[in-house]
Amino acid sequence: MNLSYMVAWASFRALCGLYFHARIYHRERVPRNGPVILASNHVSFIDPPFIGSSLPRQLCYLARESLFHHPISGMILRSWNSIPVDRDGGGGKGLKTIFDRLRAGSAILIFPEGTRSRDGQIQSARAGIGLVILKSTAPVVPVRVFGMFEGFGRHITFPRPTNAAVKFGEPMDFAALRHEAKTCTKERLKQLYQITADELMRAIARLEPCDDKTQFP
Repeated sequence: MNLSYMVAWASFRALCGLYFHARIYHRERVPRNGPVILASNHVSFIDPPFIGSSLPRQLCYLARESLFHHPISGMILRSWNSIPVDRDGGGGKGLKTIFDRLRAGSAILIFPEGTRSRDGQIQSARAGIGLVILKSTAPVVPVRVFGMFEGFGRHITFPRPTNAAVKFGEPMDFAALRHEAKTCTKERLKQLYQITADELMRAIARLEPCDDKTQFP
């Protein structure tokens, strides 16, 4: 972690532990080194730092390109190695940067739904996450956030104390779909992107909350 990221990491770690009574489960399932795609449900504005502060390695976040044009937010996002993307969460330049970061051994956090849930429930995934998965060789770890919708969902203007948790799933194997994607037609490839995205969201949905009271470590 660089200095800027470390300061933010420590600050959000304290906030999540004290204010949101956060708990974390199975972070050992995330590789400590090397490329990895973390794919999570998205229920609140604070999901990215919540997930990031639960892991002992620096993550690369996706952020709207417009945020990089602001002097302060742009400076912070660049110092965190964030990746600018368009409103749809991709774009040619953004995708190239994602693949470059994965080849360099980075961990990328992506929200397949593309935007925060309006009701706290898991939404359908956009096909873009399928493209990223099938055109890379990185392991994919499903992630699910609990409780943050009640703490800082779309309907809340100021964060509320809550009981939040983040749970990491077992890395997923997309070897068969990746193999097919190398030789299939363009029409079939588009289908495979959505099939991959749907399979990923089902894995996220299967992550159930734990009932122990272990605090944010």
